[in-house]
Amino acid sequence: MTSAVRRIGILTGGGDAPGLNAVIRAVVKSAANADIECVGLEDSFDGLIYPERSRPLTPRDVTGILRLGGTILGTTNRGNPFVYPVTTGAGSADYSARCVENFHKLGLDALVVIGGDGTLAIAYELQKLGVPMVGVPKTIDNDIVETTMTFGFDTAVAFATDAIDRLHSTAEAHHRVMVVEVMGRYAGWIALHSGIGGGADVVLIPELPYSLERVAEHIRARERWGARFSIVVAAEGAFASGGTVTVKTAATADRMERLGGVGEQVARALEPLTGKECRHVVLGHLQRGGWPTSYDRVLATRFGSFAVELLQQGRFGVMTALHPPDVVAVPIADVVGRTRKVPSDSDIVRTAKHVGICFGD
Repeated sequence: MTSAVRRIGILTGGGDAPGLNAVIRAVVKSAANADIECVGLEDSFDGLIYPERSRPLTPRDVTGILRLGGTILGTTNRGNPFVYPVTTGAGSADYSARCVENFHKLGLDALVVIGGDGTLAIAYELQKLGVPMVGVPKTIDNDIVETTMTFGFDTAVAFATDAIDRLHSTAEAHHRVMVVEVMGRYAGWIALHSGIGGGADVVLIPELPYSLERVAEHIRARERWGARFSIVVAAEGAFASGGTVTVKTAATADRMERLGGVGEQVARALEPLTGKECRHVVLGHLQRGGWPTSYDRVLATRFGSFAVELLQQGRFGVMTALHPPDVVAVPIADVVGRTRKVPSDSDIVRTAKHVGICFGD
């Protein structure tokens, strides 16, 4: 099929994730092989608000980036053109019309938008204003609906699992309880997978509010049969029954709330309840950094290549998604405003409980 799309823009938005560069590389190389020009838009939608922050991307520009973490285009989670922060004073401005105008000034026919739920929601609104786009799901949290997996998740889980492995030796040596806080604002996928893979004794996730007393009793029971240390993995969005998430920075008009601190809270509370020394570790942005695993490189490449296929077919307003074993297209409208959470009755939760992991529920 001869494509009406001859020139496309590529942007990465929201938090970074291992595999972003692999997607960019796949889009550029696949597009070049289809005689489609690529323009890289820097720092998410800022590249449309300020068109001077754009540059051509050729296969030569993406050579060697497959293994690299981060994104060569830069990213931001404060780049919503509909509610853009005004640097000269308080408040925000709506730059969406400016984005549409610059989209045409740059001679673009469509966008490939690589991002999480927030970025894809922005892209969906721009699509309504006449900007054709294809979305590629990105988040280490694995919380985007309509896809079984997002790239970046496997890398984050692998790192968290390695950290838990390392903490086992020091926890056992000192007979301590180690609480490991991992990312996962509203979905506990990283905590659950790394907890199972790392042999954690307790996993705390947002989907299952916990009782500290039940967690403490599980640790005390382990002590009674001779296990003198325990590993607790807590998603940053985990919270106690009847409580709320731990917020470090409140949400603003252009930015989501920032969570964190549950690991320290749990460690402090468990010490008097268990009579054991408790320490906490926050893995934080270490989970986002570094080179992507081979799985994430392959998935990212499949997503990027398929995004170009969809553009050639004139299929806009869709997102690439993994429906094993295939990569398919799903409507963006079915994705925005929803979060893929861990089902409390899923087989992976049942598996964790069967092998003795406590959720405190």
